Amino acid sequence: MLRLNLVIRMNFLWVLLICSNALIGQIDVDFDSNNTPTPPNYSKQHSWAALPYRVDACDHFDRDEMHVHDSSKQVDVFFIHPTTYSKGERWNADIEDAAINKVTDKKPMKYQASVFSQSCRIYAPRYRQAILKSFYDVKNGEKALELAYSDVKTAFEYYLENYNGGRPIIIASHSQGTFHAKKLLKEFFDDKPLKNKLVMAYLVGYAVPNSDYKSILECATPQQTGGIVSWNCFKTGFIPDNFNSFYKGAICTNPVTWETDTVVTNVSSHLGAKGYKMNSRLTNKLIVQRYPGILWVKINYPIIKKKECFILLIIIFFGMIFKQI
Repeated sequence: MLRLNLVIRMNFLWVLLICSNALIGQIDVDFDSNNTPTPPNYSKQHSWAALPYRVDACDHFDRDEMHVHDSSKQVDVFFIHPTTYSKGERWNADIEDAAINKVTDKKPMKYQASVFSQSCRIYAPRYRQAILKSFYDVKNGEKALELAYSDVKTAFEYYLENYNGGRPIIIASHSQGTFHAKKLLKEFFDDKPLKNKLVMAYLVGYAVPNSDYKSILECATPQQTGGIVSWNCFKTGFIPDNFNSFYKGAICTNPVTWETDTVVTNVSSHLGAKGYKMNSRLTNKLIVQRYPGILWVKINYPIIKKKECFILLIIIFFGMIFKQI
């Protein structure tokens, strides 16, 4: 299997998080399997938010970098985007919904998947994602999430059969995407032959217990491959109410050092991040500490500006450049 040396750089995503009924949305009907959007056809290019050899929202790179053509990239990324469907009349989104697709492209694809644009071929399926309320309504949400995962699974199977060609694979995800990526790893990689092709699984924004897998381990050093890195960010010193029931025992990686100790990073260790407009590089802005199960973050930057008053929180994301050994 291709050996890779990871030269890490940091990227961060600006996210609007307002926990209110307006964001979670109101949906007054129960999940109805007879009233779901048409399944995606992954042989059609429009069923993918990103594919190699075309221009997508994730195709961003630093101004001081030369564009790397997809033909030169030796690793694939299968990226599962987070929830961008917060309001609607059905429990699952329609991948033909232009408004939802616009949000998906302008936010997670631009600010998250783009960190791989210079190093990997990016495959990101559109899927009938579960509405945000699915995480607050067990009865209906479980069914909606199962439907969403069925699309992700179908997309991955299509990718393996038609695109992969035996290349090394990275699984990357955020939030609802990680909810699905956890299952994907279990079904296709854990104690399976495909495990030998797994470069790394970046499962961000949802708790991933250490005990979930038999053969896929938490990565504890920057050099380790074939395993999982994951984190969930909170303000330094804050412990969420559901820590014991949800986050305790979860994999938590410090994405500045890529270690699993509890050392507080020096601000100078933060090597760089992209700003909101993706046209500047910010360094020495984050102080990070791993508290078992969650990541504590202190930001050394005046985030809230007058014209950006709706931006309430920065969530760290990840980036990497691969060099063949």
